Amino acid sequence: MDESELTRGAPEASTLSDRFEGRVVLVTGATSGIGRASALAFAARGARLLLTGRDPGRGAAAVDACREAGAAEALFQAADLRDRSAAGALVETALGRFGRLDVAVNNAGHQERKAPLEEQDDAVYDAVFETNVHAVFALLRAQLRVMVRGAAIVNVASVSGLRNPNPGFSLYSASKAAVVSLTRSAALEAGPRGIRVNGVAPGRVVTPMMLASRVADMSAVAAGLPLRRMGRPEEVAEAIVWLASERASYLCGHILAADGGFLAG
Repeated sequence: MDESELTRGAPEASTLSDRFEGRVVLVTGATSGIGRASALAFAARGARLLLTGRDPGRGAAAVDACREAGAAEALFQAADLRDRSAAGALVETALGRFGRLDVAVNNAGHQERKAPLEEQDDAVYDAVFETNVHAVFALLRAQLRVMVRGAAIVNVASVSGLRNPNPGFSLYSASKAAVVSLTRSAALEAGPRGIRVNGVAPGRVVTPMMLASRVADMSAVAAGLPLRRMGRPEEVAEAIVWLASERASYLCGHILAADGGFLAG
């Protein structure tokens, strides 16, 4: 068997690109932090964007910023992903407005306030798992039903879901471990159809969620990382864009840690 048979379906090296002209990208949790930075990074590469979040005012601001950054088109749809119908409605909007869905970044997340496991109640559990697990499941289900060969999905997990769960954040850690497993399972199922599913596992990144987490000494946390600093949302966004791009065409089922070296220790 010759090389062409063994690599059938692989893109030509000359066509590999991190540009997204003509491609439709859905980003959840797009009004702040990693989601907003990702939306802007896709915008700068010419994507057509569907953004979602819970705050229409911040959504409008994100749309304006994406248009200024170079998006071919940008649209915001307010959604609370704890609503069981929200995922399907977003995909329907993508199809109705753009006629297709090429890339999805399932980023929206929720973290409980730091407390021992025995002090967490059912309402906190529901808020974390509805947002971090069920929403990702529902989004994947809706996205994979309409995506075709060449599409890509990037789920945002966490280093806490890979190793060393954070004391005081047991629910968040468990939910992100579920995201890792869903990502790998979806990759095995969708890969034969030419749809790549990967994940990014951010480490300590300065986002509104991180700043609200009640970690007492952020400076000490930063100093304990191999790079001796925390990350910026834009740094994680670049990893997300790369995974979604043709430049990562042979990555499927991979969880990329963007963690300043945390997992190396």
